[in-house]
Amino acid sequence: MQSKFINRRGVIAAGLATPFLSSAVSAQTEPVVSTRRNISGFKGQSWEPYFDTLEHGAVLCDTKSRALHFWSEDETVYNLYPTSVPLSDDLTRLGRTTIIQKRVGPSWRPTPDMLKRNPEWPAYIGPGPENPLGTHALYLSWTYYRIHGTGDTRKIGRRSSNGCIGLYNHQISELFDLTKVGTQVLLI
Repeated sequence: MQSKFINRRGVIAAGLATPFLSSAVSAQTEPVVSTRRNISGFKGQSWEPYFDTLEHGAVLCDTKSRALHFWSEDETVYNLYPTSVPLSDDLTRLGRTTIIQKRVGPSWRPTPDMLKRNPEWPAYIGPGPENPLGTHALYLSWTYYRIHGTGDTRKIGRRSSNGCIGLYNHQISELFDLTKVGTQVLLI
C-alpha cells in the first residue's frame, strides 16, 4: 500500500530529477551551448617577478591563493600544488628563506606558543600516521617553520595551520624529491 503522505525521499528524488527534466525539455527547443568552467582557482606563475635566479631551484608559497609553485634550477620542472596556510595573519610569516634540512618521517613537537593556545596537546608525536607533519618535512631557516605533508586532507586549500605550509602527503613526497638543501623559498 502506498502512503498518501509526501516523504523525505520523494522530495529529495524530485528535487534531484528536476534539473535533468528541465534540461531535457529545453534541449528540444534551444541550441546546446557549452560553457567551460574553471575548476581550479590556481594559475601558473613565472618565476622572474619573484626570484633573481633559479640557482638551487625555487619555491613560491602564495598564502592568498593557497598554492605552492616549484621551479627546478634548469627550468625543466614547474609544479603547482594546493596547500594549507596559517589560520590567521598573526601566525603567517612572509618573506625569503631557504630549505635547511629535509626529513622523511619527521617527528613533531608543538612550539611553546602552540602549547599555550592548546595545553591539551601532547608535547611530542613521533613519525607515523598521527604525526601532524605527515610523511615528509622541509625545514626552513626560520625557527619552527616547515613545508610538510598532512594526513588530514581536509586541511588542504584552507587556512588551517599554525604557521606552516601543508601539502598532501603524496605531493610533499614529490616536492621533497625535487628540492634540495639550499632551495630558495619565498612566502607571499
